Amino acid sequence: MEQEDIFVDHSMLNIASYGFGKFLNEFMDMAFTSLTYFFYVRTVGVEPLIVGLATIIFAIWNAVNDPLVGYLTNRPFKFTKKWGRRFPWIVIGGIPWILSYILVFTPPNVDPQSDAWIIFIWFIFSTCLYDTFNSIFFVNFASLFPDKFRSVKERRKATGIQTPIGIFGVALGAILPPLIIDYADSTSFIIQAGVMIIVGFMIFFISIPGYREDQVTIDRYLDKHKDVDERVPFFKSLKIALKQQPFLIFIITYTLYRTLVISIQASVPFVVEFVLAEEEEFQTFLSGGFLVGALISSPIWAMLANKTNNNRKIMLITSTLLTIFTVPLFFLNSAIPMVIAVIIWGFGLGGFWTMIAPVLADVIDESIVKTHRREEGIYNGFQQFFGRLAVLLQALSFSVIQTLTNFKEGQPLEAQPHSAIIGIQVHFALIPAYVMLIGTLIFWNWYKLSPDRVTENQLKVIELGL
Repeated sequence: MEQEDIFVDHSMLNIASYGFGKFLNEFMDMAFTSLTYFFYVRTVGVEPLIVGLATIIFAIWNAVNDPLVGYLTNRPFKFTKKWGRRFPWIVIGGIPWILSYILVFTPPNVDPQSDAWIIFIWFIFSTCLYDTFNSIFFVNFASLFPDKFRSVKERRKATGIQTPIGIFGVALGAILPPLIIDYADSTSFIIQAGVMIIVGFMIFFISIPGYREDQVTIDRYLDKHKDVDERVPFFKSLKIALKQQPFLIFIITYTLYRTLVISIQASVPFVVEFVLAEEEEFQTFLSGGFLVGALISSPIWAMLANKTNNNRKIMLITSTLLTIFTVPLFFLNSAIPMVIAVIIWGFGLGGFWTMIAPVLADVIDESIVKTHRREEGIYNGFQQFFGRLAVLLQALSFSVIQTLTNFKEGQPLEAQPHSAIIGIQVHFALIPAYVMLIGTLIFWNWYKLSPDRVTENQLKVIELGL
């Protein structure tokens, strides 16, 4: 197979269309992550420990179903020749995923104290259903990246385009719901869910051209699959993946990064109401602050990655800055300084965010060279498995801290003890900074994919025809 058959150049419009899949995922994820725990504790009025337990069960399913989806969809089906390897699954998962969002905010209308376990069951059902469809969508969307964009140059180009688009998705997911919701009114959360669904479908249809796989990619996959005698069993695939040090170090760092992001996102409505004593609309400004920093910085980080040709170096710098910029958030309790601080924090976020896809693509190339198999669906599933464990860590920290600091579920600021406010600041900043520091140190010490190694792997992938 000639080199021109390996690398298929894609237009800016096609790359941007693909990037709107990132917009959609970030848009929905931002709203889901920032509102779900808060909604059940503050608005519905269920005890933090019960919500925390339900969230932990959800997090376990959240983690397990991603690698399963990656494994089960990582083979040809009857529709593969005509529709592609990833596109049908993106559609099959995407449509019901968007629709199921509203179920999360429509729990049974029962007493949150005496009938808390009914709400507990609904929480698990609705969030797990939502996440199952999200996994079918996102695992295949993410798996498309290293296969669709083959060269280092085009991967960085695609990342430079899709990252700002994704940031706008986070921005809209952060800005839109607070304009609709009332922290004390559960009906307002249903209305915001309806609006999110409408916007979600608009974005989904914009991104469809970017999900389509070119025929060269489809034929290459089917041709190579004929040479594979049998599929590697699921747990054997996991064992093979975890034996590869670059992948192991990447997913550990990624998991700790996701713990930071999810903890901060889920803390925002608590911080707005109980630390800053602001109205719901201020959540828009606070969430928008770090997005401004991320939006400004992401093209700069992409440019630096291209200039240095060193994904490891740029990832390490951004991880360090993200850790440092998180610490001051603990000490702030007034609006303007907090907005300034989260803008600065966004500079670190934008850099790390920009580097995730290129670094993972480098890791997948390493795996292809070692195993002679192109199984990015499985690797993306494993990445999501460990990354989703961040939800479990967030749920544990929130429920334990809020219980120990005597947070009053369903009650406004006036009813909360000072200890509860300190607890919110701890799960907003100190815990995220600590876990990100650990991730940074692990990445610095053990991730060894140098630029020369990355280039060597790219050439070997071409030689293998994969």
